[in-house]
Amino acid sequence: MKVKFMDLGRQPIANNFLESRENIDNEYQFHLTVCFDEKTKLVSLGEFVPPKLMFNDSYVYHASLSRTMRSHFGRAARLLRSEFNPACVLEIGSNDGVFLRHFAKETTCAVEPCGNFAKLTNELGYKTYERFWSEKLADEIIEERGRQDLIYAANCMCHIQNLHDALLAISKVLSDEGIFVFEDPSLLKMIERGSYDQIYDEHAHIFSVTALQNLLNMWDLDIFRVQEISVHGGSSRIFACRKGTRSIETSVDDHLVKEHAAGLHNVAAYQNFAERAEQSKNQLTGLLTELKRRGYKIVSYGATSKSTTVFNYCKITTELIDYIVDITPDKQNKFSPGVHIPVVSPEVGFDETVDYAFLGAWNYEREICDKERKFLETGRFITHVPYVRILEGENP
Repeated sequence: MKVKFMDLGRQPIANNFLESRENIDNEYQFHLTVCFDEKTKLVSLGEFVPPKLMFNDSYVYHASLSRTMRSHFGRAARLLRSEFNPACVLEIGSNDGVFLRHFAKETTCAVEPCGNFAKLTNELGYKTYERFWSEKLADEIIEERGRQDLIYAANCMCHIQNLHDALLAISKVLSDEGIFVFEDPSLLKMIERGSYDQIYDEHAHIFSVTALQNLLNMWDLDIFRVQEISVHGGSSRIFACRKGTRSIETSVDDHLVKEHAAGLHNVAAYQNFAERAEQSKNQLTGLLTELKRRGYKIVSYGATSKSTTVFNYCKITTELIDYIVDITPDKQNKFSPGVHIPVVSPEVGFDETVDYAFLGAWNYEREICDKERKFLETGRFITHVPYVRILEGENP
């Protein structure tokens, strides 16, 4: 039985930045609710958005633009190469090739439904299937390239609405001794930090290890290792294999124990989380309103999917946030989804006139604070994770 525990109201597609205000009347929106499946323990959206509306030729998130993510994927590739030495590699959801580039072109292929990125990685020499991951595509890859020793997916599996088809496809294409490694935002970290902005259209599911173990077991796959990683505000890297091919490491049980202690097997933990999100909303809008009343200039730093959820849930518009600064060229000179706040480049908008900047990209707090030391001499960042506060001083 699925139990709805959270309602974040009407929301737009989180990465659908509008070319002009004339596009507003036709903007797609949906009702963003979140449910808990009492049987599988899986947390999912109550309503899914058609995938082609989210992942297409105009997808704007480039992983390689972030120094943090470039470093992260480089380390991940080196770890997997050195420990497992895969003869052939498949990446599902390869984005702009930030992970792929660390592997040989001849023995590596990718799946990427966004045409702009698939074109890029194909031009780099990596065979890229411009398709959504499915059992049918897995059969095609097996026929053309054989079964794969390493299947890697970063911030992708949580996007896939039909997990049963996706995991069946993984089970088919994985070689007998192969490993499936994927990383996605951690449900445990989301609950602990109150980071409700991990919930948006692309995140069809937010995974606990508890739920993943239940799902993978249905397809004769075992989780043999769990790593906690810091990216995207706290993620889990899951290592899976065919049942009985590897020893189950203590990290798996350790993580399951933590999740049970946090109550992730019971809907009450999620209902409490929803109440905390409501409190965060009231505190954030209260702070921004008071600062604006005092005449301060407030912008947002990072036109992120997370900030789309926050701004639309909290109904934060240009009455509180003057504009958003973002380094992504494809987002600049457009309007943010739903609340239609202008997006400009940091060179244009992040100057000495700014008093406060809301951290839309709070998961890059350290990188941003290191980069913007000069701003912190006179200005301040605001964040809502793990609670609403102003980051004080040059080294907050």
